Amino acid sequence: MRNADCELWRRSPRRAPKSSNSRLTQAPLHHDCCVVISEEEARAKILSAVASLPATEVSLADALDRFAATELFATIPLPPFDNSAMDGYAVRAESAGKNARLKIIGEQPAGVSKNLSLLRGEAVRIFTGAPMPSGADAVVMQEETKHEDDLVLIEAEKISVGDFVRKAGADLAVGQQLLKRGDQLRPASLGLLASQGIESVCVGAQAAVAIVTTGDELAAPGQQPRAGEIFDSNGLMLASLAAKTDVKVAMQRHCPDTFDTLCRTLLDAAQQDAVIISGGVSVGEHDLVRKALREIGAEIDLWRVAVKPGKPFLFGKRDRCFIFGLPGNPVSAFVTFLIFVRPALLQMMGAIDLGLPRANARLTHEITGDETRPHYFRGELADGVFTVIGRQESHAIFGLARADALLRVRPKARLSAGSEVEVLLIH
Repeated sequence: MRNADCELWRRSPRRAPKSSNSRLTQAPLHHDCCVVISEEEARAKILSAVASLPATEVSLADALDRFAATELFATIPLPPFDNSAMDGYAVRAESAGKNARLKIIGEQPAGVSKNLSLLRGEAVRIFTGAPMPSGADAVVMQEETKHEDDLVLIEAEKISVGDFVRKAGADLAVGQQLLKRGDQLRPASLGLLASQGIESVCVGAQAAVAIVTTGDELAAPGQQPRAGEIFDSNGLMLASLAAKTDVKVAMQRHCPDTFDTLCRTLLDAAQQDAVIISGGVSVGEHDLVRKALREIGAEIDLWRVAVKPGKPFLFGKRDRCFIFGLPGNPVSAFVTFLIFVRPALLQMMGAIDLGLPRANARLTHEITGDETRPHYFRGELADGVFTVIGRQESHAIFGLARADALLRVRPKARLSAGSEVEVLLIH
Protein backbone atom coordinates (compact mmCIF):
# COMPACT_ATOMS: atom_id res chain seq x y z
CA MET A 1 0.00 0.00 0.00
CA ARG A 2 1.17 3.53 -0.66
CA ASN A 3 1.47 5.75 2.39
CA ALA A 4 -1.78 7.68 2.14
CA ASP A 5 -0.97 9.55 5.34
CA CYS A 6 2.38 10.91 4.16
CA GLU A 7 2.53 14.51 5.37
CA LEU A 8 3.68 15.54 1.93
CA TRP A 9 0.08 15.40 0.80
CA ARG A 10 -2.01 18.22 2.26
CA ARG A 11 -5.47 16.82 1.72
CA SER A 12 -8.47 19.03 1.00
CA PRO A 13 -12.18 18.26 0.48
CA ARG A 14 -12.65 16.46 -2.82
CA ARG A 15 -15.52 16.96 -5.20
CA ALA A 16 -17.03 13.87 -6.74
CA PRO A 17 -16.36 13.67 -10.49
CA LYS A 18 -19.34 14.85 -12.46
CA SER A 19 -21.35 12.56 -14.67
CA SER A 20 -20.02 12.04 -18.17
CA ASN A 21 -23.42 13.21 -19.42
CA SER A 22 -23.02 16.71 -17.96
CA ARG A 23 -20.51 19.33 -18.97
CA LEU A 24 -17.60 19.69 -16.57
CA THR A 25 -17.12 23.27 -15.51
CA GLN A 26 -13.86 24.90 -14.63
CA ALA A 27 -13.18 24.92 -10.92
CA PRO A 28 -12.08 28.18 -9.35
CA LEU A 29 -8.35 28.36 -8.83
CA HIS A 30 -7.10 27.62 -5.35
CA HIS A 31 -3.80 28.89 -4.04
CA ASP A 32 -1.05 27.47 -6.24
CA CYS A 33 2.16 25.83 -5.09
CA CYS A 34 3.71 28.80 -6.89
CA VAL A 35 7.14 28.89 -5.26
CA VAL A 36 9.86 27.65 -7.58
CA ILE A 37 11.74 24.97 -5.64
CA SER A 38 15.14 23.44 -6.20
CA GLU A 39 15.72 20.29 -8.19
CA GLU A 40 16.96 18.49 -5.07
CA GLU A 41 13.92 19.49 -3.03
CA ALA A 42 11.54 18.44 -5.80
CA ARG A 43 13.16 15.02 -6.12
CA ALA A 44 13.13 14.52 -2.35
CA LYS A 45 9.44 15.45 -2.10
CA ILE A 46 8.53 13.06 -4.90
CA LEU A 47 10.50 10.12 -3.53
CA SER A 48 9.23 10.67 0.00
CA ALA A 49 5.69 10.36 -1.33
CA VAL A 50 6.14 7.33 -3.57
CA ALA A 51 6.02 3.96 -1.82
CA SER A 52 6.64 0.57 -3.36
CA LEU A 53 3.75 -1.32 -4.89
CA PRO A 54 2.83 -4.63 -3.21
CA ALA A 55 5.22 -7.45 -4.01
CA THR A 56 4.16 -10.38 -6.16
CA GLU A 57 5.45 -13.87 -6.92
CA VAL A 58 6.38 -14.53 -10.55
CA SER A 59 8.07 -17.37 -12.39
CA LEU A 60 11.72 -16.88 -13.32
CA ALA A 61 10.64 -16.79 -16.96
CA ASP A 62 8.60 -13.65 -16.21
CA ALA A 63 11.07 -12.00 -13.84
CA LEU A 64 13.51 -10.38 -16.27
CA ASP A 65 14.33 -6.79 -15.24
CA ARG A 66 11.99 -6.91 -12.23
CA PHE A 67 13.27 -5.96 -8.76
CA ALA A 68 13.76 -8.45 -5.95
CA ALA A 69 11.37 -7.88 -3.04
CA THR A 70 13.21 -10.20 -0.65
CA GLU A 71 16.72 -11.42 0.05
CA LEU A 72 17.68 -14.88 -1.19
CA PHE A 73 20.53 -17.14 -0.05
CA ALA A 74 22.14 -20.21 -1.57
CA THR A 75 20.98 -23.63 -0.43
CA ILE A 76 23.11 -25.56 -2.93
CA PRO A 77 26.87 -25.09 -3.37
CA LEU A 78 28.20 -24.35 -6.86
CA PRO A 79 29.58 -26.53 -8.18
CA PRO A 80 27.52 -29.00 -6.16
CA PHE A 81 30.34 -31.60 -6.37
CA ASP A 82 33.96 -31.82 -7.51
CA ASN A 83 33.93 -32.15 -11.29
CA SER A 84 36.17 -32.02 -14.32
CA ALA A 85 36.76 -28.79 -16.23
CA MET A 86 38.04 -30.68 -19.29
CA ASP A 87 37.64 -33.78 -21.36
CA GLY A 88 40.61 -35.98 -20.44
CA TYR A 89 41.70 -38.36 -17.69
CA ALA A 90 41.18 -38.17 -13.95
CA VAL A 91 44.41 -39.13 -12.17
CA ARG A 92 46.40 -38.91 -8.98
CA ALA A 93 48.87 -36.10 -9.61
CA GLU A 94 51.67 -37.93 -7.80
CA SER A 95 51.60 -40.78 -10.32
CA ALA A 96 50.95 -38.75 -13.48
CA GLY A 97 54.36 -37.34 -14.35
CA LYS A 98 55.57 -36.91 -17.90
CA ASN A 99 55.70 -40.22 -19.85
CA ALA A 100 53.85 -42.09 -17.11
CA ARG A 101 51.65 -44.94 -18.32
CA LEU A 102 48.46 -45.30 -16.33
CA LYS A 103 45.92 -48.08 -16.47
CA ILE A 104 42.45 -46.97 -17.57
CA ILE A 105 39.96 -48.54 -15.17
CA GLY A 106 36.74 -46.99 -16.43
CA GLU A 107 34.89 -44.07 -17.93
CA GLN A 108 32.99 -41.31 -16.12
CA PRO A 109 30.50 -39.34 -18.28
CA ALA A 110 28.69 -36.16 -17.23
CA GLY A 111 25.19 -36.42 -15.83
CA VAL A 112 25.58 -39.61 -13.82
CA SER A 113 27.93 -40.76 -11.09
CA LYS A 114 29.42 -44.24 -11.48
CA ASN A 115 30.99 -43.98 -8.03
CA LEU A 116 34.41 -44.87 -9.42
CA SER A 117 37.58 -44.74 -7.35
CA LEU A 118 41.18 -45.06 -8.44
CA LEU A 119 44.55 -45.90 -6.94
CA ARG A 120 48.07 -44.80 -7.70
CA GLY A 121 48.98 -45.72 -11.29
CA GLU A 122 45.36 -45.69 -12.48
CA ALA A 123 43.28 -43.26 -14.56
CA VAL A 124 39.61 -42.78 -15.44
CA ARG A 125 38.43 -41.44 -18.80
CA ILE A 126 36.40 -38.33 -17.83
CA PHE A 127 34.36 -35.66 -19.59
CA THR A 128 33.67 -31.99 -18.86
CA GLY A 129 31.28 -31.59 -15.93
CA ALA A 130 31.53 -35.20 -14.83
CA PRO A 131 31.99 -35.94 -11.11
CA MET A 132 35.55 -36.67 -10.05
CA PRO A 133 36.25 -40.31 -9.07
CA SER A 134 37.23 -40.95 -5.49
CA GLY A 135 40.99 -40.75 -5.06
CA ALA A 136 41.56 -38.53 -8.13
CA ASP A 137 42.94 -35.04 -7.52
CA ALA A 138 43.72 -33.76 -11.04
CA VAL A 139 42.64 -34.00 -14.66
CA VAL A 140 45.01 -34.32 -17.60
CA MET A 141 43.65 -32.73 -20.78
CA GLN A 142 42.92 -35.16 -23.57
CA GLU A 143 45.27 -33.15 -25.85
CA GLU A 144 48.22 -33.98 -23.56
CA THR A 145 47.73 -37.76 -23.58
CA LYS A 146 48.02 -40.69 -25.94
CA HIS A 147 45.68 -43.70 -25.71
CA GLU A 148 47.40 -47.12 -25.94
CA ASP A 149 44.99 -50.07 -25.56
CA ASP A 150 43.96 -49.99 -21.88
CA LEU A 151 46.71 -47.53 -20.97
CA VAL A 152 47.04 -43.77 -21.25
CA LEU A 153 50.44 -42.14 -21.85
CA ILE A 154 50.87 -38.79 -20.09
CA GLU A 155 52.62 -36.23 -22.33
CA ALA A 156 52.09 -33.13 -20.13
CA GLU A 157 55.24 -31.58 -18.72
CA LYS A 158 53.81 -31.34 -15.21
CA ILE A 159 50.58 -32.32 -13.42
CA SER A 160 49.71 -30.63 -10.13
CA VAL A 161 46.99 -31.33 -7.60
CA GLY A 162 43.82 -29.46 -8.60
CA ASP A 163 44.62 -29.12 -12.30
CA PHE A 164 41.33 -28.74 -14.20
CA VAL A 165 39.22 -29.71 -11.21
CA ARG A 166 36.24 -27.58 -10.22
CA LYS A 167 35.93 -27.90 -6.47
CA ALA A 168 32.51 -28.10 -4.83
CA GLY A 169 31.43 -24.70 -3.50
CA ALA A 170 34.33 -22.85 -5.13
CA ASP A 171 31.94 -20.53 -6.99
CA LEU A 172 29.12 -20.30 -4.44
CA ALA A 173 28.91 -21.54 -0.86
CA VAL A 174 25.76 -22.54 1.01
CA GLY A 175 24.39 -19.50 2.81
CA GLN A 176 26.00 -17.00 0.45
CA GLN A 177 23.65 -14.20 -0.61
CA LEU A 178 22.15 -14.52 -4.08
CA LEU A 179 19.99 -11.39 -4.15
CA LYS A 180 19.54 -8.25 -2.11
CA ARG A 181 16.20 -6.52 -1.92
CA GLY A 182 15.98 -4.07 -4.80
CA ASP A 183 18.41 -5.93 -7.08
CA GLN A 184 17.30 -5.94 -10.70
CA LEU A 185 16.98 -9.42 -12.14
CA ARG A 186 19.29 -9.60 -15.14
CA PRO A 187 19.77 -12.68 -17.35
CA ALA A 188 22.81 -13.87 -15.36
CA SER A 189 21.06 -13.46 -11.99
CA LEU A 190 18.09 -15.44 -13.31
CA GLY A 191 20.53 -18.15 -14.33
CA LEU A 192 22.01 -18.10 -10.83
CA LEU A 193 18.56 -18.57 -9.28
CA ALA A 194 17.80 -21.39 -11.70
CA SER A 195 21.05 -23.09 -10.64
CA GLN A 196 19.52 -23.34 -7.15
CA GLY A 197 16.41 -25.07 -8.46
CA ILE A 198 14.32 -21.95 -7.81
CA GLU A 199 11.21 -21.71 -10.00
CA SER A 200 9.72 -18.40 -8.88
CA VAL A 201 10.80 -15.24 -7.10
CA CYS A 202 9.12 -12.45 -5.12
CA VAL A 203 9.44 -9.13 -6.95
CA GLY A 204 7.99 -5.64 -6.84
CA ALA A 205 4.86 -5.21 -8.91
CA GLN A 206 5.20 -3.72 -12.37
CA ALA A 207 3.79 -0.20 -12.39
CA ALA A 208 1.07 0.63 -14.92
CA VAL A 209 1.18 4.15 -16.34
CA ALA A 210 -0.92 6.34 -18.58
CA ILE A 211 0.66 8.74 -21.06
CA VAL A 212 -1.42 11.82 -21.91
CA THR A 213 -0.24 14.44 -24.40
CA THR A 214 -2.10 17.72 -24.69
CA GLY A 215 -2.39 20.54 -27.19
CA ASP A 216 -4.59 21.62 -30.11
CA GLU A 217 -1.46 22.15 -32.17
CA LEU A 218 -0.50 18.46 -32.28
CA ALA A 219 -1.29 16.08 -35.12
CA ALA A 220 -0.80 12.33 -34.92
CA PRO A 221 1.98 10.84 -37.07
CA GLY A 222 0.45 9.71 -40.34
CA GLN A 223 -2.12 12.50 -40.41
CA GLN A 224 -1.90 15.56 -42.63
CA PRO A 225 -1.11 18.49 -40.33
CA ARG A 226 -3.06 21.68 -40.86
CA ALA A 227 -1.41 25.09 -41.00
CA GLY A 228 0.12 25.82 -37.60
CA GLU A 229 0.11 22.17 -36.44
CA ILE A 230 3.11 19.99 -35.64
CA PHE A 231 3.36 16.25 -35.20
CA ASP A 232 3.05 14.77 -31.69
CA SER A 233 6.53 13.48 -30.84
CA ASN A 234 6.17 13.38 -27.06
CA GLY A 235 3.60 10.61 -26.90
CA LEU A 236 5.80 7.96 -28.45
CA MET A 237 8.96 9.30 -26.80
CA LEU A 238 7.48 9.21 -23.29
CA ALA A 239 5.88 5.81 -23.84
CA SER A 240 9.27 4.51 -24.96
CA LEU A 241 11.03 6.04 -21.95
CA ALA A 242 8.43 4.46 -19.68
CA ALA A 243 8.78 1.07 -21.35
CA LYS A 244 12.56 1.29 -21.03
CA THR A 245 12.03 1.85 -17.30
CA ASP A 246 10.20 -1.53 -17.37
CA VAL A 247 6.77 -0.19 -16.55
CA LYS A 248 3.60 -1.17 -18.39
CA VAL A 249 2.14 1.55 -20.60
CA ALA A 250 -1.54 0.79 -20.01
CA MET A 251 -2.95 3.88 -21.74
CA GLN A 252 -1.65 6.36 -24.28
CA ARG A 253 -3.90 9.17 -25.44
CA HIS A 254 -3.78 12.65 -26.94
CA CYS A 255 -6.17 15.27 -25.64
CA PRO A 256 -7.03 18.66 -27.17
CA ASP A 257 -7.13 21.86 -25.13
CA THR A 258 -10.77 21.37 -24.19
CA PHE A 259 -11.45 21.50 -20.48
CA ASP A 260 -14.20 18.89 -20.15
CA THR A 261 -12.42 16.46 -22.50
CA LEU A 262 -9.20 16.90 -20.57
CA CYS A 263 -10.99 16.25 -17.26
CA ARG A 264 -12.48 13.01 -18.53
CA THR A 265 -9.19 11.91 -20.06
CA LEU A 266 -7.32 12.54 -16.82
CA LEU A 267 -10.03 10.79 -14.83
CA ASP A 268 -9.55 7.69 -17.01
CA ALA A 269 -5.78 7.97 -16.79
CA ALA A 270 -5.85 8.23 -12.99
CA GLN A 271 -7.03 4.64 -12.76
CA GLN A 272 -3.40 3.60 -13.32
CA ASP A 273 -0.51 3.71 -10.85
CA ALA A 274 0.86 6.87 -12.44
CA VAL A 275 -0.07 9.44 -15.07
CA ILE A 276 2.54 11.21 -17.17
CA ILE A 277 1.14 14.34 -18.80
CA SER A 278 2.93 16.30 -21.50
CA GLY A 279 2.10 19.97 -21.99
CA GLY A 280 -0.54 22.22 -20.50
CA VAL A 281 1.27 22.76 -17.19
CA SER A 282 2.63 26.26 -17.76
CA VAL A 283 0.89 29.62 -17.23
CA GLY A 284 -0.81 30.27 -20.58
CA GLU A 285 -4.56 30.61 -21.05
CA HIS A 286 -4.64 27.23 -22.79
CA ASP A 287 -2.60 25.48 -20.08
CA LEU A 288 -5.52 23.73 -18.45
CA VAL A 289 -3.90 20.73 -16.76
CA ARG A 290 -3.75 22.14 -13.22
CA LYS A 291 -7.39 23.27 -13.35
CA ALA A 292 -8.47 19.90 -14.73
CA LEU A 293 -6.53 18.02 -12.06
CA ARG A 294 -8.27 19.99 -9.33
CA GLU A 295 -11.62 19.38 -10.99
CA ILE A 296 -11.17 15.59 -10.77
CA GLY A 297 -10.07 15.80 -7.14
CA ALA A 298 -6.30 15.60 -7.54
CA GLU A 299 -3.92 17.40 -5.21
CA ILE A 300 -0.93 19.28 -6.60
CA ASP A 301 2.03 19.21 -4.28
CA LEU A 302 4.62 21.02 -6.34
CA TRP A 303 4.68 23.06 -9.50
CA ARG A 304 7.69 24.73 -11.10
CA VAL A 305 11.22 23.55 -10.41
CA ALA A 306 14.47 25.47 -10.81
CA VAL A 307 15.93 23.31 -13.56
CA LYS A 308 16.75 23.92 -17.22
CA PRO A 309 15.12 22.65 -19.33
CA GLY A 310 11.88 21.79 -17.50
CA LYS A 311 10.85 24.57 -15.11
CA PRO A 312 7.02 24.10 -15.38
CA PHE A 313 7.11 20.59 -13.89
CA LEU A 314 4.18 19.39 -11.76
CA PHE A 315 3.75 16.58 -9.26
CA GLY A 316 0.55 15.55 -7.52
CA LYS A 317 -1.73 12.70 -6.55
CA ARG A 318 -5.28 11.47 -6.93
CA ASP A 319 -6.19 8.59 -4.64
CA ARG A 320 -3.53 5.95 -5.30
CA CYS A 321 -2.36 7.46 -8.59
CA PHE A 322 0.73 9.67 -8.78
CA ILE A 323 0.63 12.45 -11.36
CA PHE A 324 3.59 13.93 -13.23
CA GLY A 325 3.04 16.99 -15.38
CA LEU A 326 5.87 17.52 -17.85
CA PRO A 327 6.49 20.54 -20.09
CA GLY A 328 5.36 20.25 -23.70
CA ASN A 329 8.72 20.98 -25.30
CA PRO A 330 10.27 17.59 -26.12
CA VAL A 331 13.70 18.17 -24.57
CA SER A 332 12.10 19.46 -21.37
CA ALA A 333 9.80 16.44 -21.27
CA PHE A 334 12.73 14.07 -21.86
CA VAL A 335 14.98 15.60 -19.19
CA THR A 336 12.29 15.93 -16.51
CA PHE A 337 11.22 12.34 -17.12
CA LEU A 338 14.75 11.13 -16.47
CA ILE A 339 15.48 13.24 -13.38
CA PHE A 340 12.05 13.13 -11.69
CA VAL A 341 9.70 10.51 -13.16
CA ARG A 342 12.11 7.64 -13.79
CA PRO A 343 13.41 7.40 -10.19
CA ALA A 344 9.86 7.56 -8.84
CA LEU A 345 8.68 4.74 -11.10
CA LEU A 346 11.70 2.62 -10.19
CA GLN A 347 11.10 3.17 -6.48
CA MET A 348 7.44 2.26 -7.00
CA MET A 349 8.55 -1.10 -8.43
CA GLY A 350 10.95 -1.85 -5.57
CA ALA A 351 14.29 -0.63 -6.94
CA ILE A 352 16.96 0.70 -4.61
CA ASP A 353 19.37 2.13 -7.17
CA LEU A 354 17.36 4.95 -8.74
CA GLY A 355 20.06 6.90 -10.55
CA LEU A 356 21.12 6.89 -14.17
CA PRO A 357 24.43 5.24 -15.03
CA ARG A 358 27.36 7.66 -14.79
CA ALA A 359 30.70 8.03 -16.48
CA ASN A 360 33.72 10.30 -16.15
CA ALA A 361 34.63 12.46 -19.12
CA ARG A 362 36.64 15.44 -20.31
CA LEU A 363 35.08 18.46 -22.00
CA THR A 364 36.01 19.35 -25.56
CA HIS A 365 35.20 23.04 -25.07
CA GLU A 366 34.16 25.60 -22.48
CA ILE A 367 30.61 25.46 -21.07
CA THR A 368 28.90 28.19 -19.04
CA GLY A 369 25.93 27.44 -16.82
CA ASP A 370 22.62 29.29 -16.62
CA GLU A 371 22.39 32.31 -14.35
CA THR A 372 19.81 30.87 -11.96
CA ARG A 373 19.17 27.17 -12.64
CA PRO A 374 21.19 23.96 -13.08
CA HIS A 375 21.32 23.28 -16.81
CA TYR A 376 21.37 19.81 -18.38
CA PHE A 377 23.44 19.94 -21.56
CA ARG A 378 22.89 17.19 -24.13
CA GLY A 379 25.91 15.69 -25.80
CA GLU A 380 27.90 12.74 -27.04
CA LEU A 381 30.38 10.68 -25.03
CA ALA A 382 33.12 9.09 -27.11
CA ASP A 383 36.46 7.73 -25.89
CA GLY A 384 36.02 9.50 -22.55
CA VAL A 385 35.33 12.88 -24.14
CA PHE A 386 32.00 14.75 -23.87
CA THR A 387 30.93 17.03 -26.70
CA VAL A 388 27.78 19.14 -26.63
CA ILE A 389 25.61 18.28 -29.64
CA GLY A 390 23.19 20.52 -31.49
CA ARG A 391 21.11 23.39 -30.24
CA GLN A 392 20.42 23.38 -26.50
CA GLU A 393 16.95 24.95 -26.57
CA SER A 394 14.08 22.97 -25.07
CA HIS A 395 12.42 22.35 -28.45
CA ALA A 396 15.55 21.09 -30.26
CA ILE A 397 14.91 17.35 -30.53
CA PHE A 398 17.42 16.68 -33.33
CA GLY A 399 20.41 17.21 -31.07
CA LEU A 400 18.70 15.23 -28.31
CA ALA A 401 18.22 12.28 -30.66
CA ARG A 402 21.98 12.19 -31.32
CA ALA A 403 22.97 12.61 -27.66
CA ASP A 404 23.86 9.71 -25.38
CA ALA A 405 24.76 11.64 -22.23
CA LEU A 406 23.67 14.60 -20.10
CA LEU A 407 25.97 17.02 -18.32
CA ARG A 408 24.52 18.88 -15.33
CA VAL A 409 26.12 22.30 -14.95
CA ARG A 410 25.51 24.32 -11.79
CA PRO A 411 24.19 27.89 -12.02
CA LYS A 412 26.86 30.41 -13.07
CA ALA A 413 29.49 27.67 -13.32
CA ARG A 414 32.17 28.05 -15.99
CA LEU A 415 33.79 24.80 -17.10
CA SER A 416 36.89 25.14 -19.24
CA ALA A 417 37.89 22.89 -22.10
CA GLY A 418 39.60 19.77 -20.78
CA SER A 419 37.76 19.85 -17.44
CA GLU A 420 37.05 16.51 -15.79
CA VAL A 421 33.28 16.05 -15.43
CA GLU A 422 30.75 13.35 -14.62
CA VAL A 423 27.96 12.74 -17.13
CA LEU A 424 24.70 10.79 -17.00
CA LEU A 425 24.29 8.07 -19.62
CA ILE A 426 20.88 8.18 -21.30
CA HIS A 427 20.94 5.39 -23.92
